Amino acid sequence: MDFGVKAIWERAPVYLGDYYPVIVCLIGGLIIGMMSKRIGPYPEDLMQVIGKVRRDRRYDHRNLGKITAGAVLPLVFGGSVGPEAGLSGIVAALCTWVGDRLKRIGKDLGEMSALGMYATVSAIFTAPFLGMFLSAEKDAAQSGGPAKVSRAMRFAAGAAAAIGAVGAFYLLSHYLGGGLSLPYYSQMGHGADELLWMIPVALVAAFAGWLFLVFSAAFRSAADRFFGERPVLMCAVAGLVLGISGALLPFTMFAGETQAGELNEVWTGMSAGLLLATGFAKVAVSAMCVNMGWRGGHLFPLIFSAIAIGYGLSSVIGIDPTFCLCVCSAALMGAALRKPAMAIVLLFLCFPIQGAIIMAVPAVMGAYLPLPESVKRILSEKSRSKDGKDGSEGSI
Repeated sequence: MDFGVKAIWERAPVYLGDYYPVIVCLIGGLIIGMMSKRIGPYPEDLMQVIGKVRRDRRYDHRNLGKITAGAVLPLVFGGSVGPEAGLSGIVAALCTWVGDRLKRIGKDLGEMSALGMYATVSAIFTAPFLGMFLSAEKDAAQSGGPAKVSRAMRFAAGAAAAIGAVGAFYLLSHYLGGGLSLPYYSQMGHGADELLWMIPVALVAAFAGWLFLVFSAAFRSAADRFFGERPVLMCAVAGLVLGISGALLPFTMFAGETQAGELNEVWTGMSAGLLLATGFAKVAVSAMCVNMGWRGGHLFPLIFSAIAIGYGLSSVIGIDPTFCLCVCSAALMGAALRKPAMAIVLLFLCFPIQGAIIMAVPAVMGAYLPLPESVKRILSEKSRSKDGKDGSEGSI
């Protein structure tokens, strides 16, 4: 991915001029669409992978090459999607393959895929508590009967896997470099002014997360109604819109983890209107990408959107920017995930554990912001679209 991004986005502008985002994204859309038409809609999103692993205790490893190709191309061409969907599918498939090999020596390793997936999610977000949270959640109904491993044992194994994965991530990053992670905000001020503005700030960010779900439903309906079985045209249109957005607001492209670090350096020189426009535009562009063929995760882009909105509101109101970022991130992710506890645990990636006290109210506000019934119906249909019972009831 890194090689592809450098080859396309550091060299191509020399030859294509000021309109290179439009040209590159349109070409990328055509390539992604042709690949999707040939190999199918890969990768599946994170919650679909979780649902299948919980239900079947495995993930089909015969599609590993398709998952990899489908995951890399949207990231290389600047899609506003995260890597977690492709990586979780890849590692769940690899762990299933390892489990199948080990069964030959008489080991019962039905939990292998689930543990590997939880560990992967923890490593992607460098947040061991996220893997523990997922492993502690009640498993969906399984076709093979009740789990053979007790809940306490499963949680202990999941915790060990998550902590081990994050430790391995830091070790490899230290010696080999690279890695995927958002900036960490440790210095947070919260006086009377910050607490006074917490609810209004949270409402604005929660509205952005609410909009993500509304946009997702709208783009899903548009994809079904206007494009049907024409993935090449659909992906090309999405690429064209992405390129135009990128030409006007460059931060609306890519996953967001690298761009968040860049935004930290330049946000004081940007107007509040531009910051807010970037945050809300990225919400819409991410919803378009994940529902119109540029498949991938939405967690990294949404966290970036919350950071941009937080900086914009901090500029307008004049409160501590890190506090504003913390509140915005919790509210937006709570609204988008509909799971306040998961949103808080995920955001330990960016904020200290003691920030949970500040994040609690905004995350709950976002999670319980009511959605139109039509949006709920479309998103529920989407979560069942693979096989009608993929167990991903938490995909919203």
